[in-house]
Amino acid sequence: MPYSFPVGERWRRLLPFGLAAGAVVAPLLAPNDYVVGALARICLYALLALGLNVVVGFAGLLDIGYVAFFGIGSYVYAFLASPHFGLHLPFVPAMLIVAAVAAVSGILIGAPTLRLRGDYLAIVTLGFGEITYICLVNLDRPINITGGPNGLIAIDPPSFLGYVIQGNIQYYYLFLLTLGAVLLASLRLRDSRIGWAWQAIREDELAAGAMGVNTTVSKLQAFAIGATFAGFAGGLLASWQRSVFPDNFLFHESINILAMVILGGMGNVFGVILGAAIIVSLPEIFRDLALYRLLAFGGMLMVLMIFRPQGLLPARWPFAAHAPEKPEPAGAPAPRSAADD
Repeated sequence: MPYSFPVGERWRRLLPFGLAAGAVVAPLLAPNDYVVGALARICLYALLALGLNVVVGFAGLLDIGYVAFFGIGSYVYAFLASPHFGLHLPFVPAMLIVAAVAAVSGILIGAPTLRLRGDYLAIVTLGFGEITYICLVNLDRPINITGGPNGLIAIDPPSFLGYVIQGNIQYYYLFLLTLGAVLLASLRLRDSRIGWAWQAIREDELAAGAMGVNTTVSKLQAFAIGATFAGFAGGLLASWQRSVFPDNFLFHESINILAMVILGGMGNVFGVILGAAIIVSLPEIFRDLALYRLLAFGGMLMVLMIFRPQGLLPARWPFAAHAPEKPEPAGAPAPRSAADD
């Protein structure tokens, strides 16, 4: 007799395909170009949230300066594909360089923080984010590198085999394709040997080290991969806006991305995408409330976190699922069963 999935499990297996189909047709059903742009921004921030989820959700490393890697990726792409330095590299080679530079940046910030945990790690990453912002603002003299507060403009759009991407709907599909690739990479990383090492470090770093996990290498891998995803998102943002400015990478952006991960459910890749969709779309939904929209937005977040502190889609940790049963203390009476009556 063939095995049949329960109805709930069958729906759970089909749900990702339904959501993917809905994401593909969504811009075709959008009422105007503004909504398509909002959908593209959701995909972009979901990409950022997946990157931060590697660091915070998988490895348990609190990083609140994550927007620095976002800014580094944007400016590196602007250096390589704009008249600022006279370089106009094609899109794919430029993005590969952006990813490499972001990964190196992640290793450089991760290396000095290997012995830090919790609040101390958060403070160091916060300082890194603020230093990056100050550098972007002030590196316009004596040699103009970043353009200072004026930023960089006239950035080249993406092009593939002579086809230039223009318009929000085309950028949406580019972002969606990138998001799909990063989502698959996150799922593979979560279930890989590296992913299990990250989860062991998150649960108990000392125990993980005692069991043979190289915590130094695993942490650096988490920082490098998370920074790579952020740098890639930064390059996409620069190509979409055709300009970059330091104010695009303020501290509150790090808090927004962290809120996406926490709200959706740390460690759950689909949860952080849901969190990104909520964080990006709610201010747009409440835009008619003018000055009160941020108040309504914050109030809804507070209500959600009070009633769902573990996130909307909490991750089912493998360690919790296979935790051994607590042994009964010696001399304790055996539990009664129906046969004893």
